[in-house]
Amino acid sequence: MTDTLTAEAVGRRVDKLNTASLARIIDPDKDMPGALGDGPVLPPDLLLPTAGLDEGVLDADAYTRFSRLALAAITTSGLQFEAILMAGFGLHIVRADDYTDPRITYLLHELGEETRHSRLFIRMLEQLGEVAPNPMDNWIVENVGKRVVSQVIHRPPVMFTMVLAGEEIPDLLQKLAVDHPGTDPFVREVNRYHRQEEARHLAFARMVLPEVWERSSRADRFMVHNVAPGLIREMYENMIHAGVFGAVGLPGVPTWRAARNHPGRVKVRVEATRPVLETLINAGAIERGKVPRAWQGLCAVDSGGEPREPDAAS
Repeated sequence: MTDTLTAEAVGRRVDKLNTASLARIIDPDKDMPGALGDGPVLPPDLLLPTAGLDEGVLDADAYTRFSRLALAAITTSGLQFEAILMAGFGLHIVRADDYTDPRITYLLHELGEETRHSRLFIRMLEQLGEVAPNPMDNWIVENVGKRVVSQVIHRPPVMFTMVLAGEEIPDLLQKLAVDHPGTDPFVREVNRYHRQEEARHLAFARMVLPEVWERSSRADRFMVHNVAPGLIREMYENMIHAGVFGAVGLPGVPTWRAARNHPGRVKVRVEATRPVLETLINAGAIERGKVPRAWQGLCAVDSGGEPREPDAAS
């Protein structure tokens, strides 16, 4: 069902988000003075299947290092994504016709919240210390990445689709970490704080997506239907990149490739991306019964958007 809210109704709902963002402004440098412990930062029964590894592959010492390197990689990925998001929102503001629109006010709230998140992530990186080099960091990938980022931030329908994915995936991972008693206490605190503010960011993206979709071009629609699912999958798969596996003595790239189809990793990917597809359907961007094949593979659904068992190669 397509969202039929009027522009005025969306504006009123966004005003409520603005009020919520003002209700409690958390400065992590002052309000979250904690620090990571010295041991594993994420529990094995949560991290191993999510990373695509089986129990017993790493001994206790190797697992401790792996958990910290994996969190460092995830945190770095989060910093990069939030920088892209802020660039896209900044461009959205530049192009605005009415700076008094509550949507613009909310974007400014979100930019402030994302900068605070990023400062906290940098503090976590400093405490983690070692960061595994990513073997895919080279000039070819960098130049392709620049072109992709440019296309994303200059196309609002693509931008907000990626925002949804970039919020839904970490939100699920962070929920799992918060709910697990074996998670490092400071990681749990950071994740709880991040989820609290990201819930509003998700609500905003869901509200405005139907509006930006109405103004979408044919190229925008092609990218959302056929390109965005691949970008989302790569974003997810590279949160824990090949260098993390290699740093603990595993064959880096081969292990990373095999991990992509590990049942535990696929389960999280599917659970995190199905809400993105549902939002696109509700916004009228994708028609139920005509779900593009790329979205079917990403979310393990049929053409009607109904869940199915994921294929190993999807």
